Amino acid sequence: MEKAPQHNRPPRWVDRLLTIIIAPHFLEDILGDLHEVYALHARQGNARTARLRYLLTSARYVRPYFMKRKPRTYSPTYIFSPAMIKNYLKISLRTLGKNKAYSFINITGLAMGMAVAILIGLWIYDELSFDRYFENHDRIAQVWQHQTFNGQIGTQTSLPFPIGDEIRRNYGADFKYVIMASWNSWHILANDDKKFNKSGSYIEPEAPEMFSLRMLRGTRSGLKDPYSIMLSESVAKAFFGDADPIDKTIKIDNNLNVKVTGVYEDFPHNTTFREMSFMMPWQLMIVANPWLKTMEDPWRPNSYQTFVQLIDKADIDQASARIKDIKKRNINKEQLKYKPDVFLNPMSDWHLYSEFKEGRRVGGRIEFVWLFGTIGVFVLLLACINFMNLSTARSEKRAKEVGIRKAVGSVRKQLITQFFTESFLVSGFAFSLSIALVVLCLPLFNEVADKKIAMPWARPEFWLAGIGFSIVTAIIAGSYPALYLSSFQPVKVLKGTFRAGRFAAVPRKVLVVVQFTVSIILIIGTAVVFRQIQFAKNRPVGYSRDGLISIFTSTGDIHKHFEAVRHDLKSSGAIVEMAESGSPTTETWSSTSGFEWKGKDPEQSVDFSFDEISYDYGKTVGWQFVQGRDFSREFATDSVALVVNETAVKFMGMKNPVDQPMTWFKKPYKIVGVIKDIVVNSPYAPSRPQFFCLSSGQGNVINIRLNPAVGSSASLEKIKTVFEKHDPGSPFEYQFVDDVYARKFFDEIRIGKLTTFFSILAVLISCLGLFGVASFIAEQRTKEIGVRKVLGATVLSVWGLLSRDFVMLVCIAFLIATPGAYYFLNGWLQKYDYHTSISWWIFALTGLGTLLITLLTVSFQAIRAATMNPIRSLRSE
Repeated sequence: MEKAPQHNRPPRWVDRLLTIIIAPHFLEDILGDLHEVYALHARQGNARTARLRYLLTSARYVRPYFMKRKPRTYSPTYIFSPAMIKNYLKISLRTLGKNKAYSFINITGLAMGMAVAILIGLWIYDELSFDRYFENHDRIAQVWQHQTFNGQIGTQTSLPFPIGDEIRRNYGADFKYVIMASWNSWHILANDDKKFNKSGSYIEPEAPEMFSLRMLRGTRSGLKDPYSIMLSESVAKAFFGDADPIDKTIKIDNNLNVKVTGVYEDFPHNTTFREMSFMMPWQLMIVANPWLKTMEDPWRPNSYQTFVQLIDKADIDQASARIKDIKKRNINKEQLKYKPDVFLNPMSDWHLYSEFKEGRRVGGRIEFVWLFGTIGVFVLLLACINFMNLSTARSEKRAKEVGIRKAVGSVRKQLITQFFTESFLVSGFAFSLSIALVVLCLPLFNEVADKKIAMPWARPEFWLAGIGFSIVTAIIAGSYPALYLSSFQPVKVLKGTFRAGRFAAVPRKVLVVVQFTVSIILIIGTAVVFRQIQFAKNRPVGYSRDGLISIFTSTGDIHKHFEAVRHDLKSSGAIVEMAESGSPTTETWSSTSGFEWKGKDPEQSVDFSFDEISYDYGKTVGWQFVQGRDFSREFATDSVALVVNETAVKFMGMKNPVDQPMTWFKKPYKIVGVIKDIVVNSPYAPSRPQFFCLSSGQGNVINIRLNPAVGSSASLEKIKTVFEKHDPGSPFEYQFVDDVYARKFFDEIRIGKLTTFFSILAVLISCLGLFGVASFIAEQRTKEIGVRKVLGATVLSVWGLLSRDFVMLVCIAFLIATPGAYYFLNGWLQKYDYHTSISWWIFALTGLGTLLITLLTVSFQAIRAATMNPIRSLRSE
């Protein structure tokens, strides 16, 4: 049928106005009569006169009589009667069963989106509930301090030994408990022939009460005896099985005998104290280290932790302000230049808001919570977009259904309810499938995310959240299709004149662009995260990690027989060299001030990383010398010698540092060597000034360089034999330095793996939707393709015709995603002092990869349509 010329049509704006004003039961007759009269006038006169008369005639119908709507002839509740609900369900199930491919794509896409959202939701809940295990978590805080070192304000948790007594004495009215504690450290626990290396702390007796330990045996008062120990459930079981451990004896570090006075439930994985396997009395540490009470200046070293619990009526900010200057009032004039400000850090902020910069809180893991929460929302949104796109793409196929249903009496509310029923069914099936996917993926997810999340089957809030989540998803995914499809006019549909309109596909195209924009941002983000990790891994570390192992010592037996152990191991060919150190190679356990050198500003406050080592340490770890030499037994003066790193030389402004004199707490020293910077803490942070000197006592770590000519297993077996010979009371445990260093990247690798996982799912969901939309578009254009083939079109030209629109959409998505991804990722990289750059090829490869995936997804349907026999598509013409 030929379309009427544009000038022979009545004014459309008049028709639209009448559609709004005239009652629906009059509208069809009135418009029909008006159009007939207009056609007659247009044939008899000119078009302008016909339009004017059309307008005047239309105005006559703008009267109350024609505007009054018919009263309903049925009860509104009829739409939701049991019979109608049953009908909605039956039709929805039939529709889903009839369109199996469509149903599979929708349910699978939504299920994957929901599974991602549930996994992220469980992860976020675990993060937000960190340390909520403790009954008084809202009243517990840790005492921290800000200090100015090397021109920068640093924040630390280490405090002087006397600060607990000082707080109790002068500010006790604000606190229910003030607890001093050592750092969680490894100790050898032994009972009869069983011995284990476990981590625990010396802590004051009120700690079990403050941390509300859940006692399985004994009471919370178990640490009042100075020669007691409280064990976690897992440690007690390892030693005594199911027997009662109370009053049993445990030997600590082959030295002290203590009595088991309590067994408490293991701390959950999402607590700060999850690695605390036992508690020993604070008084026992003082007994074992009597020098603590005879220190010349006990306020100088910052070596301990302080925890407090506020009284119920106390305000944490006011209490924090009151103790701010507690350290300043007790330290000497020299230490005042470090400007120590003491404050309370509430337990609720320990995990999520742990990062400080220049004395201000700047965030922490809360950024990951927001990041993955946003990813979860967007992945679910992608799945909802699939539902909307596929539903609207099928609009012409369902148009006749809507027309017939309206013609036989269905009202729009019934149709909306029908379409929402389909949406709720799809969402319900998807939710059930998503639960199964979560159960399957949770073990792997826990491994990657370093979590111990369990499915909360018995928690009503989980099911309420899940069902509510499904309802919201169904409403979001089904709203546009329900409102759009139910608005079709039955007359146009049944006459065959219904057309979706030239702008009908715009929302669908916009949604496809949104899908691929999100997917492209996630892909670029994943690439940049892994590039940053690799960039940091390739950073020169200043020593050789290959074949280097660390053995932590808790007793002095190896130190006493150090030369004999070294001789035995070197004679066996198992090692190249070994040495002691105060800190492991990959960490800094101590820092110090008190250094003076020529040209130093007297008012300048310094804090340098410091390690006391034995001879041959440099040879063992593989120091790389820039100037000077290593410590040597040939030089008696090396007992007051220093080896420093390049950053220390730059900081002190020395041009020729070798043989330069220095003083450390007024004792004269001399620099004998300069080494390249060593990466000891974060591989993303700049190197700090670092000093090494020879130790006069026992080290905490034995560093051993394995002989590369001998297999690692054989070497370790020989080392174990020698160590057990000289230290039979300690279990032989070691760490490869390479493995320890690799753990420094775990957080970033974890982010990268999770982002990769979510990116793959996002792309897969987007491709599922794209495949479905391409299928329906190819189906809609079957006759057009048949005509084109009859007229000589090739398969390649038809493939290009069907693929072109999708390629354009992906290109638009890429143009939108690129600046957004660059902005956010550049901001993320700026958090690292040592970071990579964002290269252009990352964007180029991502764009090309996304384009290739799009073409592969669309090509299946495009080629299938292009190779179809045109006789089959045109036989009805």
